[in-house]
Amino acid sequence: MKIPWEMKKKMLPSSFVAQVLLSLFLLVSWSLIPCGAQDYDEFGDPKKKSGGGDAIFGSGEGSGGGDGDSGGGSDLPTVPKALDGCDGIYVTYNFISREKTYPHVKNVTAQAWAFRSQLQVLNMGNTELKSWKVFVKFQYNELLVSTDGGILVDGDELPAQVGNNGTTIGGYPQSDLKTGIDTADDMTQMAASVDLKGTQFGLRVGTPMPKTMKLTNEGFICPNPTKHKTNMYMCCRKDKKYKPKITKSKFTPRKYGDLNMMYDVLQAYGNNYLAQVTIDNDHPLGRLDHWNLTWEWMRGEFIYNMRGAFTHKTDPSECIYGAAGQYYQDLDFSKVINCQKKPIISDLPREKKDDDKVGRLPYCCRNGTILPKTMNESEARSIFQLQVFKLPPDLNRTALYPPQSWKINGVLNPQYKCGPPVRVDPTEFPDPSGLASKTLAIASWQVVCNITRPKDRQTRCCVSFSGYYNDSVLPCNTCACGCDDMPDERKCSAKAPAMLLPAEALLVPFDNRTAKAKAWARIKHMPVYDPLPCPDNCGVSINWHVDSDYKNGWTARMTLFNWGDLLFEDWFAAIQMGKAFLGYEKVYSFNGTKLPGQNNTVFFQGLPGLNYLIAETNGSRSIDPRVPGKQQSVISFTKKLTWGLDIPGGDGFPTRVLFNGEECALPKGIPRKSRANRSTQLVTMVPLVFILMVTMLLMTDRI
Repeated sequence: MKIPWEMKKKMLPSSFVAQVLLSLFLLVSWSLIPCGAQDYDEFGDPKKKSGGGDAIFGSGEGSGGGDGDSGGGSDLPTVPKALDGCDGIYVTYNFISREKTYPHVKNVTAQAWAFRSQLQVLNMGNTELKSWKVFVKFQYNELLVSTDGGILVDGDELPAQVGNNGTTIGGYPQSDLKTGIDTADDMTQMAASVDLKGTQFGLRVGTPMPKTMKLTNEGFICPNPTKHKTNMYMCCRKDKKYKPKITKSKFTPRKYGDLNMMYDVLQAYGNNYLAQVTIDNDHPLGRLDHWNLTWEWMRGEFIYNMRGAFTHKTDPSECIYGAAGQYYQDLDFSKVINCQKKPIISDLPREKKDDDKVGRLPYCCRNGTILPKTMNESEARSIFQLQVFKLPPDLNRTALYPPQSWKINGVLNPQYKCGPPVRVDPTEFPDPSGLASKTLAIASWQVVCNITRPKDRQTRCCVSFSGYYNDSVLPCNTCACGCDDMPDERKCSAKAPAMLLPAEALLVPFDNRTAKAKAWARIKHMPVYDPLPCPDNCGVSINWHVDSDYKNGWTARMTLFNWGDLLFEDWFAAIQMGKAFLGYEKVYSFNGTKLPGQNNTVFFQGLPGLNYLIAETNGSRSIDPRVPGKQQSVISFTKKLTWGLDIPGGDGFPTRVLFNGEECALPKGIPRKSRANRSTQLVTMVPLVFILMVTMLLMTDRI
């Protein structure tokens, strides 16, 4: 008999019904029990729920975290519970992510990875932090591509190689961090965040974290950072031993380096302002010739007009087809001086000094020459003015931002490294009406630059050594000024040492020395390299020749050679003489001055009317080699205060040489007394000994 469907439902097994009821009971019970599980961040602290907790702990996403090659980042710093009591400056570095980039190679160390990370700084102290700076020691050949929210304090252009020596990062536009007391915990004023993008090499597995980091502002001590997989952090506290200078200014006190530049806003309007740039040379051996200054506009500004200087490029199309053209639709851009984001600015020539349109400024128009104060204090400064137009949202007279990434260089001068513009007290100017009062700038920023010593094979002048006791000249080093720009068809060795030369070979260009160098090597039984050593490639060379050495003194001869096409007006040279400095007596064809405060340096410059080191010229005949510009003088030293000097042994040679402030490459050795010289001395002694023996025999016979 068939059972109706209604009866089937009523006759379901009791075990099945029990299982269904049990499942429903467990489901309802699970939903009623509060979740007791807790997520922990990489600091070991419980994670905050989104929107919960104190504002100082950020959004709750964590300052790092994640597995593999990714982490987390947030706009506000996340402070771990262990550092909740930090009463100084909290600094954290958060690795976010990385991915393999092209080209894909099999060599692990050569494989490039694009990475993103974040540097965050939070003021948890009770005093404002001005111009914050954090040094990050990268260690995987990193190349920084962008620093959103910050700048490289050293002024390096992006992309910048930072993986070898690390780099210092500063805040922009937020360079000052206020306290929670003064802002009622306004994190937008207390904290700064810099988003970093770059490329690193190698490290196929793992997280490319920096080796270390620290706050570099004066008056703070930083411990070693606490490190996690994708995060490192620390709390830098005030140094109790540090005694800051007490100032009433609300701005950073002025500092002074080798070259100091001021950016002073003299007049301010809604959409534009007038600024003055002042360049001061404060180093006794610093100098600039034909200086070129460049910076980077960060907010779309452009230069409408200039006085006392000019830009290398005038192209209004960059404004017309850009944001400036969209906003200033009625402006005649044909009159705009420069629209570049990174303009190159130079001084005007001397004939423009009294020009009513571009000249008539004090300290302007000297063709880019800034001398040290040891030569001429009135020419140790340069000034120019510029009218700057702004773009939204900076259309009010108080929205003033200086350009960043300042760089300045000369033709053959020291290499300067400039820091970021720092807001300082407004500069004081004499009242233009002539009254005994002062006028203040509306706003002032200072840029401090310092001289850096050139790296190996990156200088632009070199030195050769010679002496009366050796007939060979020790020439400038191979590739002393670099070999990167040499033509490909030239076959020479950049590693072979420079070959010794006869003295007359110094008077001809390097290309005309080959035959002399080979012949001299055969005469002196020295090796001839194949291929021959590359040239020094220096525009200026200096020969230092020890001329004589006697009981009460010694002399040297210094010769300057100009192998370039540019003449040097008001040139100077400086030498450090070590132990022999005190014995400096006189220079005969130059002006010479002792500079005791500069590491035993003697300062030389041309006599009036003879202060030009002319450029290289053609020979008298078409077949003759080119002739370098040349200046020469004998220098005398006394031994009254310097007994015991070994002049041929090294005391007669300078330990450092500078030309127009540029440090010159020195040879890797000094001339030694040759065998021929010692043989000559031995030969001259034999007759004397023979005569002495004969005389003694004759005297004995008489007795």
